[in-house]
Amino acid sequence: MSRGADTCEDGFAAQRALTAHIRDPQSPPPDGIEARRLRIYQDLFFNNVEGVLAGNFPVMRRTLGDEVWTALARGFVREHPSRTPLFTELAREFMRYLDARSERGDGDPPWLVELAHYEWVELALQISEARIDDVPHESAGDLLDGRPALSPLAWPLAYVWPVHRIGPGCTFDAPPPMPTLLLVQRAADGSVTFSELSPLAYRLLARIEEFPRLEGRAQLRALAGEAGVGDADVFVANGAAMLDQFRRDGVLLGTLR
Repeated sequence: MSRGADTCEDGFAAQRALTAHIRDPQSPPPDGIEARRLRIYQDLFFNNVEGVLAGNFPVMRRTLGDEVWTALARGFVREHPSRTPLFTELAREFMRYLDARSERGDGDPPWLVELAHYEWVELALQISEARIDDVPHESAGDLLDGRPALSPLAWPLAYVWPVHRIGPGCTFDAPPPMPTLLLVQRAADGSVTFSELSPLAYRLLARIEEFPRLEGRAQLRALAGEAGVGDADVFVANGAAMLDQFRRDGVLLGTLR
């Protein structure tokens, strides 16, 4: 190997040692850089990452408390092999890290992964490039005879834990008997809101998302069968009112073309 190649390899090794030490102060420091400067690099890097995470997951940060939160953020910086360098994807990478911790059984609160998703959804919908015009639809279409068109800016969500209630001083040791069903929606002004859904309302929206080729009447009859309702005609009539309300609220755009 030539001297130039040796020099190049030495340079790469020094870079690897520097980045490893910045991510994990317990990793051996590179030669030739004083400890004070290394500390500055470490603090700048960690504070930037922790600040972004704190902005994306404020409820989690306050609920866990400073000590636990800081340890979690340091573990993420030290251990997680991110799939992307984009800062806008940092929250998603943090969720992947929490998923991995959950699979390993690292002792995190059992609601932590779902709380992270609940907080991430707001950012995800805010920055989503989806547009209503992306969905070919008839605004005044018949929601029973046509195929209801779900807005790409309205997401039905289901959680085991009551994530909308978790916060400082309010956590849970066991999930409630019923799931938490929510609708997250982005308005024309860009604001994001959350609202609770009844089990039937959630399942109707979930079915529309899962089976977009079915007409509204068929969706409601199938839902009546799932719910064990005897009089499907009455159920369809009541369900038609629910579909109309969803359209007025912007959750449904109308019917698919």
